[in-house]
Amino acid sequence: MKVLLIKDVKGLGKAGDIKDVKDGYGQNFLIGKGFAKHATNEVIRKHQASERKKAEMEASEIEAMKALSSKLDKLQIVITKKLGNTGHLFGAVTKEEIAHALQEQHGIEIDKKHINHKEPLKTTGTHDLDLKLGHGIHATLHVDIKGA
Repeated sequence: MKVLLIKDVKGLGKAGDIKDVKDGYGQNFLIGKGFAKHATNEVIRKHQASERKKAEMEASEIEAMKALSSKLDKLQIVITKKLGNTGHLFGAVTKEEIAHALQEQHGIEIDKKHINHKEPLKTTGTHDLDLKLGHGIHATLHVDIKGA
């Protein structure tokens, strides 16, 4: 019996694989538990069509991320924070503030989880931050912190 695996099955294969298994194992366990479907021509065609559609969507998503990356590399955002008597910032500039400033100043919405900086931004001046956009694509955002 030929089955199309819907989910990964340890010791058998990964989702999307077509495997030849014994009738009882295929019918009672794999199909019965929802791990596989009987591999008819129609089921295989539908699976291949959905895989092509996923690949096309991923390719268009990657292109959009690359375009956004090149756009972000050219942008600079300005954040104004209150300074203390010593000339240092009160607190640090947070990822939320950076994401909000980017949305407000340039209309680009980035989740704060995509902003990657190791040290807190506690000084005035220009800082370069790494943004993880997904699919292994990164961008550099220039943040200018000014005191008020």
